[in-house]
Amino acid sequence: MTSTRSILALALAMLALTACAAPTPAPPTVTPAPSPLPPPTATPDPCAPENLQASIVPVDRLMREFDDAAYLAENTPVGEMLLATIPDLLRIRRAAEDQEIPLCLLDLKSYQVAHMNTVIDVVVFLNKVGQQGSISEENQDLINQASEQARQLRDKYTIEMARLLGITLVPIASETPAEGTALPEATAAP
Repeated sequence: MTSTRSILALALAMLALTACAAPTPAPPTVTPAPSPLPPPTATPDPCAPENLQASIVPVDRLMREFDDAAYLAENTPVGEMLLATIPDLLRIRRAAEDQEIPLCLLDLKSYQVAHMNTVIDVVVFLNKVGQQGSISEENQDLINQASEQARQLRDKYTIEMARLLGITLVPIASETPAEGTALPEATAAP
């Protein structure tokens, strides 16, 4: 009997423990998820033909700003160049170097920065030798060569931009008509 009592006591103890145990958790309630966000839109390809012009605008804006500053430098007396125009040229060049661009504009940026560096070199050199009084023939040749290189780099920039935009450039005739040749009549542009 003792064993029956022990089993009965054990069963009652288990029943009591089971009754005191934490209740079985209720199944989780499913709450409806908030309305899903619209799927993220793909970032437009900056090199796609329909986006290329917008990608070029910031690059060209810096080039035009640089051209304006270079024009001022060209028309500034030599002694005043260092303080008046060179810092501005350097600031714009630095902005162009730091500007993030899509891969399709790497050549354009390369021509741009090379042009800017060459112009700055010419202006700094011109300022330096100009402060010595007169410019020697040798220095003038160096200035002319560097100026021609800057012009060629600017032309490459323009040609690359035209290529990217699908524009055909038409060269301007640089020859002057022979003496006595009648010039064509000017026509109004539409």
